Amino acid sequence: MLRHLPAVSFAPWAVSNKGDPLCLAEMSRHPVLNSSFHGLKFGFVCSNPTVKINRGISACTSKRPNHNRSKKKDEILPQNVDLPTILPKKKKKPFPVPIKKLLQEGRINKKLAQMGIERHLEPPKNGLLVPKLVPVAYEVVHAWKILIRGVAQLLHVVPVHACSECSEIHVAETGHHIQNCRGSTNGRRKGLHSWIKGSVDDILVPIESYHMYDPYGRRIKHETRLNFDRIPAVVELCIQAGVELPGYPSRRRTEPIRMMGKKVIDIGGLVEDPGTSPSTSPIIELDTHRAVDRFPPPTDREIPKIAQETVYAYEKVKWGVAKLMRKYTVKACGYCSEVHVGPWGHNAKLCGEFKHQWRDGKHGWQDATVDEVFPPNYVWHVEEPNGPPLTNALKRFYGKAPAVIELCFQAGACVPDKYRPMMRVDIVTPEDDEARLVA
Repeated sequence: MLRHLPAVSFAPWAVSNKGDPLCLAEMSRHPVLNSSFHGLKFGFVCSNPTVKINRGISACTSKRPNHNRSKKKDEILPQNVDLPTILPKKKKKPFPVPIKKLLQEGRINKKLAQMGIERHLEPPKNGLLVPKLVPVAYEVVHAWKILIRGVAQLLHVVPVHACSECSEIHVAETGHHIQNCRGSTNGRRKGLHSWIKGSVDDILVPIESYHMYDPYGRRIKHETRLNFDRIPAVVELCIQAGVELPGYPSRRRTEPIRMMGKKVIDIGGLVEDPGTSPSTSPIIELDTHRAVDRFPPPTDREIPKIAQETVYAYEKVKWGVAKLMRKYTVKACGYCSEVHVGPWGHNAKLCGEFKHQWRDGKHGWQDATVDEVFPPNYVWHVEEPNGPPLTNALKRFYGKAPAVIELCFQAGACVPDKYRPMMRVDIVTPEDDEARLVA
C-alpha cells in the first residue's frame, strides 16, 4: 500500500488576477527570501501537486531547475523513519559526549595542572569571540524574529489544539482520538486528551536561560538568581556569539583568560555588571509571549508566502544554532529541561525531577544538544485537516513532524525532503476494517 508521488522543489508563490495558482521559477523575484536566507540550500518538496489550505487558497510548485541537480545520483529516501525514542523521566539523560572521552580529557588536564602547565584554549573557550561566527549569530536572530512572526500570523488561520493536562498538541480542525495522554487525570478520560486552543508557546517551546554580562565571572547562586533576567536560550547564545542588543550588554574581552586544569587563574579582573534595561531593549520582538496579539491576521494571498518564509526561518535557526553550539558551550540539566548558556552551569536549586533531593535541588549539568536548546516538538501529521480525526487503532500508520513544519504544511508551504520519511507521506493509511489485514 504505497503511494509514489513525483518529487518537485519549491518555488515562491503567486496568484493570478483570475484566482488561479501560479508558480514563479526564479528565486530572485522573492526579495525577502533572497536577502534573509542567501547562502543556504534546502531541498523542498510538496507531498501533493496542489495543496489546499484554509479559505479556499491553493498553491502549486514548479519543476526543479536543471542547474540545481547534483551530478551524483539522487539518494533514495526511506519510506518511513521512526522518531527518537522518548527518554524516561526516572532516569538521567545519556551524555552527548561518551563518558570515557570526558574522563580521558579530565585526566590529561589534571596531569598538566600537576606539572604546572596551563591549558591551551582556543576561541571562544578562552573568552574571545570567533569573528567568522558573528554574522551567523546575526542571521539566527533575524530568522528567529521571522519565525515568531510567521507562527503567530499562521495561528490566526490554522487551528491548533493543545491538551490542558499534558504537553500534546495537534494541528487540525479537531483534536485526535489517540489515547496517549499522560496527564494527572488521564485515567478517568481513558487516555483521551482534553483539548483547548493552542498558542505560540505550544508550537515554539519556550526554553529560557539566564542572561549574564560575563559568562566567565561569578556564577549565579540560588540567592542571587532573581538579579538576572531570563531570555530565550537562542537569543542568549547569539548575544554571547557577538550580537549587540540594546539593553542586554555582554563583556567583550580583548585578552584571553588563563586556566590551569579546572581552575581559572586569570579572567582579566571582575567587571561590574552595568545591568539590563528591558524597557529600551528589543527583546519583545524576540519573545514568544503574546505574539499572536502583536501581529494581525494575514490576508488570503499572503498565507502561502508567510508559510514558506516560516519554513525557511525554522531551518535557518536550526542550522545556525547547531553551528554556534559547535564552538560555544551550552549546558543542559540531565534530569529536567533547564538550559544555561556558558562554560559552567548556574547554582540555582530549581530542579525538581528524578531524585532531586539527593542533589539538594541542584541541576546535573552536562553538554546540551541542539534539540534541548531548540526543541522540535513533534506532532502527528494529518493528510486531511478537515477530515475525520485520527484514531487510536491506526496510530502506527501515522507519521509525525515538527510542529512548525506541520503548521506551515497545512498553510500551503512545501517542506524539506528530510521530513518526508517521518511524515510518511508515501504510505496510504488503511481503513479501520483493513488495519488487521496489513502485515
